Amino acid sequence: MARLPDAFIDDLLARTDIVEIVGARVPLKRKGREYAAPCPFHDERTPSFYVSPTKQFYHCFGCGAHGTAISFLMNYDRLEFLDAVEELARRAGMEMPKDTRAGPQDNDLRDQYAALEAAARLFQRQLADSPRALSYLQGRGVDADTRARFGIGYAADGYSTLLDALGTDERRRKLLERTGMLSRNERGSVYDKFRDRIMFPIHDRRGRVIAFGGRVLDKDASPKYLNSPETPLFHKGRELYGLWQARQANQKLERLVVVEGYMDVVTLFQFGVTQAVATLGTSTTAEHAELLFRNAPDVYFCFDGDAAGRRAAWRAVESVLPRMKDGRQAFFLFLPEGEDPDTIVRKEGAAGFDARLAQATPLSQFFFEELGRDINRNTLDGRARLAERARPLLAQLPDGAFADLMRQELQRQTGVTATVAAAPPPAPARRVVPAQKRSLVRSAIALLLQQPSLGLQLERPYRFDTLRAAGVPLLLELLEVVHQRPEISTGALLEHFAGHEQGEALRKLAAQPLPGDEQSWAVELHDAIAQLERQTLQQRIDELQDKQRAQGLDETDKYELRMLLKVLAGRA
Repeated sequence: MARLPDAFIDDLLARTDIVEIVGARVPLKRKGREYAAPCPFHDERTPSFYVSPTKQFYHCFGCGAHGTAISFLMNYDRLEFLDAVEELARRAGMEMPKDTRAGPQDNDLRDQYAALEAAARLFQRQLADSPRALSYLQGRGVDADTRARFGIGYAADGYSTLLDALGTDERRRKLLERTGMLSRNERGSVYDKFRDRIMFPIHDRRGRVIAFGGRVLDKDASPKYLNSPETPLFHKGRELYGLWQARQANQKLERLVVVEGYMDVVTLFQFGVTQAVATLGTSTTAEHAELLFRNAPDVYFCFDGDAAGRRAAWRAVESVLPRMKDGRQAFFLFLPEGEDPDTIVRKEGAAGFDARLAQATPLSQFFFEELGRDINRNTLDGRARLAERARPLLAQLPDGAFADLMRQELQRQTGVTATVAAAPPPAPARRVVPAQKRSLVRSAIALLLQQPSLGLQLERPYRFDTLRAAGVPLLLELLEVVHQRPEISTGALLEHFAGHEQGEALRKLAAQPLPGDEQSWAVELHDAIAQLERQTLQQRIDELQDKQRAQGLDETDKYELRMLLKVLAGRA
């Protein structure tokens, strides 16, 4: 991992609102002092994922995922450490330190990016040398500028073209395997994964190649499309083809148009519709929905008008509903039989395609139409069935005007309110451990984790540092870190101790909510420290009294004992 000054990280996290970062990707709902949502890192229905604005960290009570805004971006957006820091620094208006030394893991990822970039250049050269592949693209109307903009290339028809060109030694071969560019047969032999295919590079948000999609030239060959497998750089459920190009072509994206194929995106772009993106051989996921709405307020989904297209549209509805914050809109455009965006924009041009988008069905209309497709709304039984289908889905909507209006529409159509009668299953237990049941040291640590800056109020040197009690060395270590890094947040403090033998215990302790506020926590911490100091005095008194009984005390020891007893009596 790259080395960055602790002070820079602390300042960055202090200027970053983790609720804003997570909330832009996960539909958070306020729960007391914190925010909750279904965990984005494992499948669950009942929210066990909590984000704390005061502690500036997240924690899932289901799978244990936790961390700061930096680690969230690394895990959710699949960013490298430096990329996550750069993203937050850009948002905060901070400049990155110039001296950032990369570690082995960063070097390996950088090598993977370089290997994929080299593969993309090779495919482009092979396209230029293949009259057959060029003829195919020209036949599809893809001009040279569009080919260059999307980096389109061609994988030659051979089992070792890429391997021979780029896998010239064992290290490079393993690198190509890790990036999904090679396959391995049952005998252990490796060979080119993509052969005789038009190649579409898939780019990340920084324009780096992270994967490929390959399309056959022969319409009878199969599979028609072949995507890179999942790799450390590529997760198809979280990527959108064409998003990099759309962001480059539009200073501000007012809309995104979701289509099904690479060629749809390419052709729409060539005809002037520069806001098209495509999912990568998968239905619209929750991660896709978040990515779409993070980039544009209006999202249009284009599907075939047949039953399969409507099923795909409904899966998109299920993904976007929990993310329909006020200001966001979703629409559904169903295409005539035998047509796709590629053919329509060629026949009607960008203006004709835009006219179709203007007539697209809003999410609210499609929602009720699709739910009530097989229901007779003229009967009481039919309206009851519609209400029962709609209520659990509407419960997923974030609070706001859109949610209110959708519930009103359900009541208008059925006469039934949208409140779900059945109570949701209880959330995973979040035990609040009463402070009085904790040891004094554990209580002090819990308070420090709740608000690290409280440690700055304690006088140094600490008069309990010689106390022989469990946890005292850890408490002293925590206080030292807080004094060295005065701006440190709970999340950053936990990250500092991530490799510590007590790191897991600290994380669990930090996740437990404490009653009170910062003022009451300060009083509790001072009281706990005062009691620890009293215990330290008593410990020394006991030592001297034991020595007195065993061998007697000299004048210095006697004086110390008298003074300690006097101090202890004054603190009683």
